[in-house]
Amino acid sequence: MTILCVRFQLPPTYEAALPGLLGLLEEFTPVVEALPPDGALADLRGAERYFGRDAVELASVIRVRALARYGVDCAIGAGPGPMLARVALGAARPGVTRAAPEDPDGVVGFLAERPVSVLPGVGAATIRTLREYGLDTLGLVAAAPLSTLQRLIGAKAGRELREKASGIDRSRVVPNAVSRSLVTERPFDIDELNPGRHRRALLSAVEEIGARLRGVEKVCRTLTLTVRYADRSSTTRSRTLKEPTAHTAALARTAYGMYEALGLQRARVRALALRAEGLAPAEQASCQLTFDPVDDKVRRIEEVADRARAKFGPRAVMPGTLAA
Repeated sequence: MTILCVRFQLPPTYEAALPGLLGLLEEFTPVVEALPPDGALADLRGAERYFGRDAVELASVIRVRALARYGVDCAIGAGPGPMLARVALGAARPGVTRAAPEDPDGVVGFLAERPVSVLPGVGAATIRTLREYGLDTLGLVAAAPLSTLQRLIGAKAGRELREKASGIDRSRVVPNAVSRSLVTERPFDIDELNPGRHRRALLSAVEEIGARLRGVEKVCRTLTLTVRYADRSSTTRSRTLKEPTAHTAALARTAYGMYEALGLQRARVRALALRAEGLAPAEQASCQLTFDPVDDKVRRIEEVADRARAKFGPRAVMPGTLAA
């Protein structure tokens, strides 16, 4: 048992604590992969040898430290690979670590009665297709002929799905830099239905992210939007920018594009969170030259506004729609 999948039980408006919680995992291993908005994978192979404890025992230490430092409990799944750890997490609850079996026969039994939807990376369209043909559990998928699966969902997808359903896990933990990202959140006092107020909150978040990036002389490559709903569920979307930037207008276009793509006309939204990821020094970033005088003027105004905020406070200069 070497891989942990951790889901932190963050309150709806507390996503800004995630970088610190990921840093807590990095005290045990540098091989940590963030799973926004509230989870992570950790490869503890080296940590087991170093601390003289197995992954399940280290999970208890991680839980105690998360509670002591941040007041945040967590649910943890453990397994011999990332996929099995993530499946085990689905059966875990706060305070108890759920471990998947390590022996091949035990893994097959562990997966057999579980729905196909528990596997990471299996989309809704694939699940619907399999259900139409009665293949709604992993045991049935594992027992199905490979040729049948490939005919239903494609050659590569069918082979990969059958391997996963049989407990063959070829995935690995890929360290990323979300722990060094910038996050800001905009909670609503009541569950908000009004798209106009959603966009206003999103603009406020973009303004803050842009100013913070420029303040530390960084640019970001990816922007991630998390929408939390009244029923405590959430939706996360990420988009890679055309070029690394800290320019508020470019960030706003990307953020609005992700929001519009979600189609939240009647959604009861509890909070919006925006994360800038893939940070890099601004001096190393390339920038597409433009002959647009309007864009050049906006960037000069942005520089002046940043200096005013640094001297008089963050609300010294803001868009007119946020001044009310």
